[in-house]
Amino acid sequence: MSAQLLLVDDEPGLREAVKDYLEASNFKVQVASNASDAWDWMQQNNPDLVISDIMMPQVDGYQFLKQLRDDTRFKTLPVIFLTAKGMTGDRIQGYQAGVDAYLPKPFDPDELVAIVENLLARRAAKTTSNVEEGETPDLAELASQMARIEALLTQKNAITQTSAPFNIDLTPREQSVLNLVAEGLMNKEIARRLDTSVRNVEKYVSRLFSKTGTNSRTELVRFALEHGLAN
Repeated sequence: MSAQLLLVDDEPGLREAVKDYLEASNFKVQVASNASDAWDWMQQNNPDLVISDIMMPQVDGYQFLKQLRDDTRFKTLPVIFLTAKGMTGDRIQGYQAGVDAYLPKPFDPDELVAIVENLLARRAAKTTSNVEEGETPDLAELASQMARIEALLTQKNAITQTSAPFNIDLTPREQSVLNLVAEGLMNKEIARRLDTSVRNVEKYVSRLFSKTGTNSRTELVRFALEHGLAN
């Protein structure tokens, strides 16, 4: 059965384009133009994952996410922020609010699909593991993990100032690419900034994934922020 996604965005053109792309990737997609409509729909339906804009009228993405996390039904529901707010501070605020992934606009739709698939696979693996062990998902442990991530992000500046750098050997060009990824730039933009080819940027990003043990740009940025690797 196809996973049911909920897409919340007040831009009609982008909303429909993303919906079409996700449906072409074999997902079922319900759309909402604002958080209130999305919340009303969720009272009768249980999506497998939510993709939400941040800058929306009345109820913004952060408030919508808090509403989800305060409800026991949706505490562990995967949520992706899809937004034009791409500064590091905005991403940190999103992670502290409990978002699972953060993809700034403009974005590569293939990357969005990869993030969705990754989050759904992790959720399925967690559920399967708990069923096999005769357990239900431990919400307290999940909350504890989120609190630890929040503490790491909040203390990032203090950690980088008082602790030795994290021991990952990055070349100068890899460091430059990592810094630009952390700014929210996509491969084409990074290639232009560094006066190189998109293919070379892809190779550097792939090396960064390998060296940090991450699988997506979102995980890479989170790892870099936690360990003080991005300038």
